Parts: sequence; C-alpha cells; structure tokens
Amino acid sequence: MLDRKFIVENAELVQRNCANRGLSVDVARFVQLETDRKAKQAEVEELNRQANLVSKSIGKAKDQAEREERKAEGRRLRDQVAEMRVALEWIEAELDAIHRSIPNMSHPDAPVGADDKANLKLFQGKTPRPRFDFEPADHVALGERLGLMDFEAGARVAGHGFYFLKGDAVRLELALQQYAVDMLAGEGFTPVTTPDLARNDVLEGTGYIPRGPETQIYSIENSDLSLIATAEIPLGGLLAGQTVDADELPIKLCGISHCFRTEAGAHGKATRGLYRVHQFTKIEMFAFTLPDGSDAMLDHLRDMECRLFDGLEIPYRVVDTATGDLGGPAYRKFDLEAWMPGRGEFGEVTSTSNCTDYQARRLGIRYRTKGEKGTRFLHTLNGTAIAISRALIAILENGQNADGSVTIPKVLQPLVGKELM
Repeated sequence: MLDRKFIVENAELVQRNCANRGLSVDVARFVQLETDRKAKQAEVEELNRQANLVSKSIGKAKDQAEREERKAEGRRLRDQVAEMRVALEWIEAELDAIHRSIPNMSHPDAPVGADDKANLKLFQGKTPRPRFDFEPADHVALGERLGLMDFEAGARVAGHGFYFLKGDAVRLELALQQYAVDMLAGEGFTPVTTPDLARNDVLEGTGYIPRGPETQIYSIENSDLSLIATAEIPLGGLLAGQTVDADELPIKLCGISHCFRTEAGAHGKATRGLYRVHQFTKIEMFAFTLPDGSDAMLDHLRDMECRLFDGLEIPYRVVDTATGDLGGPAYRKFDLEAWMPGRGEFGEVTSTSNCTDYQARRLGIRYRTKGEKGTRFLHTLNGTAIAISRALIAILENGQNADGSVTIPKVLQPLVGKELM
C-alpha cells in the first residue's frame, strides 16, 4: 500500500492515478478520514494527559469530598477516552478499507489506457513467426492427434478448465521446468518449492483478494487458507514481518509451484484448451531489492524471460503494460506475448512487475543499513519464467509440421529424449 502521508500530500496525483487505472476510489474521503483520525488521536492523548493529572492529584485532596470529586472527574475523562477510542476504531476501519483499495502509483513511462489495447509494443524476440505451407492447427487439435492431453477426462474428474497431460506432454512439462530452473540458478536465483496454500493475510499482503465476487482465488471453507494463484504469494510471504540487512539484498528466488485460479468471467476463444485453466505449474521469479535497485531488477527479470523464450525459439513481442491493465501492486509491468498460430494472434505467456514498496509495506518487510538508524521498506518484484500450460501452447503451435508431428525445441530435446512428437 502507499504511505498515508504520501496520499494526503499528493491527493490529486493519487486520485488521477486511480482514474488512469480505471478504479473508482474516494481519495478525498481518505484525506478527510486521516485528518479526523489525527484530530481524534490528539484529543485522546490530551484526555489521557488530563486523566493522569487528575489521578495523581487524588492523593493531594484536602478532604473526602474533594477526593470523591476528583475521582468522578477521572471517571468522566476515562469514559470520554473510551467513547473517543470507539469513534477512532470506526474511522480506522473505513480508512483502512479505502487505503487497501488504493493501487500503487504508476511509472511515468507506463502508457495510459483502459486495457491491454493501450499496451505499448517495445520489441520482438529473435525468432521470426513460422511460415506454414499448410493450415496450422491449434494446440487442442494437435494435442488430441498426438495423445498429449485429455480435456474430457479432466472435466469428468474436476470440471471444465481441468485436464490431463499425457505421454510426451508430461516429459515436455518436466523438461520446461528443468530448463527454466537451470538457467535461473545459473543467474543467481535460488530454487524454492512453495506451499500450494497460503494464509489469507499473506494473499492480502501481496495484493490478492481471497474472498468476494471478484476474486480469482479458491478459498478453503472454514479456514483462513486459500490455494495460491502464483508462487508470488508464498514467496512474498517468505519474509513477512522480517527485517533483513541491506548487504543481503538483492535476494533472487526461483519458485516452483502449482497455481490455482477460478478464471471468473473468462469467456470466448481464450478459454479453449490450455490458455485459461484452473490449475497449472509455473516457474516464478521473485526478488527483494533495495529501492534504488528495483528498476534495474525489473529489466533483469524481463531479460531473463526473453532469454528463456529466445532459447525455446518461440516468436514473441514485449509490451509495456497500460495503466488500466496493471494489477494493484504493480508500479510497472512488462508482458511477453508469444505468437500462437492456432489463434492467429499473440497471447500473453509471461509478465514481470516492479511492485516497489507496495507489497513490503503491507507485509511488513524492511531492511536496515549498517551505521544508519531505523529501518525502511524494501522493494519486491515478480516475473513469470515459464507458465507451463501457455508455454506448451506456443511450442506445439509454432513447432507443428505438415505431417502432423511437432518439432521439440532444440534446448529441450536432450531432456525429452527425442526431436519430434
């Protein structure tokens, strides 16, 4: 979340940023509530001061009547304090609700627009789009033909949006995981497997809404746990409430997890096959950095995504995400969109975000610098390395051949054990 003082001192800027992100947030109400909170807090402190003075004066009373009078005055002051504290609790509750709904500020260079149609294309990858002398099939048709996936069985077992991977698709998934982990470990990322569940306060801290009609999160009934939508959630919670030494930063993690998403509101061709599913495996990059290092780290995470997909020989483009398409915690976000011949368009396969101190403030993650007093909030960043389901789409559709086979990317062939599927 944003610093309260920053919001009050930059109310118009914060309100404009909310509008640019397509959010209706009453920043003026927040400012008024914060002003009221400070005023009432000052009143409580003054009443407590008076109550303490009265309490100390009771023993100095001249007689019993004066003593009782001072006791009554003390009770009156304490009753006022109690009433004031109740009022403060109501103010704090509304203040906190508005505070948590205010998104992070947006990078000055982030394109302003309502949705992904306003995203700004930055550059393309090294691999050109394939030229087919036949009508390319989509990954669903390819998967059925090659016995790689079974959506009907997935639906019988768990409902629409679930699936079985079979045969070479399983080997390909494992190869993609190994490929990503090996490359990231070579760049100083520590591999981590994460829990598939997280407490709801951790979800809220990272900016995810665990319950309610707009949620993309599967919640566990009668508990404060939810299934994670991304390893970003448990990796962010890894240091919740902790203070680290500045010398330890940056900390770069490579998280391996299952991801679970309700995909509420999803419709159209994007729901066909593997593009929007309720469960998938993902390799996630996560970094804790000093504030002055987060911009460079964002570029580093984006470059790692590019290296991974250049290595897979997948055609892609990188876009600077528009303000209206940013998640609440993101200050700036880059998406890597792979060419998907079966759809005849680009589709997002990775994204990387700089969340500055927005998540750290909510999660209470700080750093200390030797020789300096106090602590400060560090910055957090996240980036998809490989989301297996969407990577499979790109590999199958771009690697298909006229005879119905699919050429496996060269970097994965030793791991899969063959050149063709």
